[in-house]
Amino acid sequence: MTGEEHRELLDDFARHLDAERGRSEHTVRAYLGDARSLLAYAAERGSGPEGIDVALLRGWLSRMAEAGASRATVARRIAAARAFTAHLHRLGRLGDDPGPLLATPARHRRLPKVLGEEQAAAALEHPAEDEGTPLGLRRTAVVEVLYATGIRVAELCGLDLDDVDRERCTLRVLGKGGKERTVPIGAPALAALDAWLRDGRPAFATGAEGRALFLGARGGRLGTRGARQDVRERMGPGEDGTGASPHALRHSAATHLLNGGADLRSVQEYLGHSSLDSTQIYTHVSIDRLKEVYRQAHPRA
Repeated sequence: MTGEEHRELLDDFARHLDAERGRSEHTVRAYLGDARSLLAYAAERGSGPEGIDVALLRGWLSRMAEAGASRATVARRIAAARAFTAHLHRLGRLGDDPGPLLATPARHRRLPKVLGEEQAAAALEHPAEDEGTPLGLRRTAVVEVLYATGIRVAELCGLDLDDVDRERCTLRVLGKGGKERTVPIGAPALAALDAWLRDGRPAFATGAEGRALFLGARGGRLGTRGARQDVRERMGPGEDGTGASPHALRHSAATHLLNGGADLRSVQEYLGHSSLDSTQIYTHVSIDRLKEVYRQAHPRA
């Protein structure tokens, strides 16, 4: 199989992932890299796409594991391989699809880093060094929105002006797989947004920014790297010196909701998780709060 045929096959796979499956740009890029690696591995063994079977797939994955790939990376590569072999089967390039024969390794799920409620409140209420400047207003609005809504940093960067509903106090969010959801947003975050829109965003606007809610230094839509930097600068160094991240704010928002009495199904919808299994990890974080209440309230604690 020529290099040009490889490129055409991968381009077709990319179109399928993007158009038919609604995968994110990050996922499409990762899956394409995995499919390219798999084709190269098959070529090393004198085979083309038609020769991909479960033995070849396992050999490819074993090489990755021996090279030090993490469980999460191997799991993602298995998902990519399954998607690719299913696509080859649909195209008639494979008689039988070997993808379903691959077993997904159990993932070791680390407990997420979580800010304490008092720690989060103190950081948000403490005046920033650049308070009142356009950049300072953006940083405050970014942090307030992330903590208030628990949305992902990519979801924040994808927000448009008309995604904010002030009357209902909600945000319209486009999540993974193109799934849209509505999340509540509190008064402090709305106030921070209003200040940004009134006194911050106009300073970044160049006339070509479109409807993006948050703008970067050059007037275009704020990128995820810039949003992460905003969080680090606004929140400052944490107790461990590493500083907060958008993901830590998302984890913290979910955990604080559960600690306050929210049920797991509501938190699942709030976070945009497709499976309740993804939300279950927050119950492990909240168990510390449960233990504290137990020690204080149970007569036999």
